[in-house]
Amino acid sequence: MGNRCMLYFVSFVLSVASGALVWAEKPTTSSTPTIVKLWPKDQMPGRGLKGPEKELPSRGDNVIRITDINEPSIAVYKVANSSKPTPAVIVCPGGAYNILAYNKEGTEIATWLNSIGITGIVLKYRVPGNLDGAFQDIQRAIRIVRHNVADWNISPMHIGVMGFSAGGHLSARLSTNFSQSTYPRLDVVDDKNLRPDFAILVYPAYLSKVPGKLSEGLPVNDKTPPTFIVHTEDDKSFIAGSKVYRDALEAAKVTNDFFLCATGGHGYGLRSDKEVSAWPKKCQAWLMKQGFLKDHVSSEEKK
Repeated sequence: MGNRCMLYFVSFVLSVASGALVWAEKPTTSSTPTIVKLWPKDQMPGRGLKGPEKELPSRGDNVIRITDINEPSIAVYKVANSSKPTPAVIVCPGGAYNILAYNKEGTEIATWLNSIGITGIVLKYRVPGNLDGAFQDIQRAIRIVRHNVADWNISPMHIGVMGFSAGGHLSARLSTNFSQSTYPRLDVVDDKNLRPDFAILVYPAYLSKVPGKLSEGLPVNDKTPPTFIVHTEDDKSFIAGSKVYRDALEAAKVTNDFFLCATGGHGYGLRSDKEVSAWPKKCQAWLMKQGFLKDHVSSEEKK
């Protein structure tokens, strides 16, 4: 596994040297997003907050941290000039369910997804400390996406979820708990299917609390969607959970790939200079292999 990771790392370094990189360390969004509130006025289920959303003071690391989210929404970044429907990925930023690292694990990811021909949809879910509300938010989000496939030029059979850290846990919850809604039907949107077509988990957190066992509420079975996992051995707090989740996928005979590297730590998004920095290329190759993404050459690669 380490040799394979090193191979992709070398390939990544060579792509940087040749100018063929499809994303930058500090990318900007490729288009103005469409912002859609998840819930009709005064109909949000579960627990909310009073008061305005907050952006926390900068730590000098170019990370936008937001909290006190009381109006959950999605920001839809469409692929520019696409003549055919594109895949779509709902992106769930991390932040320990207390904040959202909104640019590093959200909008920057949407920019990369656009560069490879995927509509990126950044989910702003309820924080802090509202796991039930966050899960209702992601359920409503995927239904809204499915309801709008025609208007947003999305392929209805190629809608996935992608999460980082706590967002990885949230994506895993949706991947394993799609058979029943957690809130009453509000409108025709809620008639849509909850199951994502694939999942991408990048340094997911909270997948295992007891050694060797999945956390409660993650019933992996043969209906769990194909899954791509990214993690590193030096992420001591959460690597065990990814390994247990991978074992559960294997036992259920769910198509999966585990990009496991020695170094990279936690919370890097697209900004790592370690071995794991090759994960976007590996993820793109996996999506193509599984048939969720056709070959797409970025504008940078055409130059």
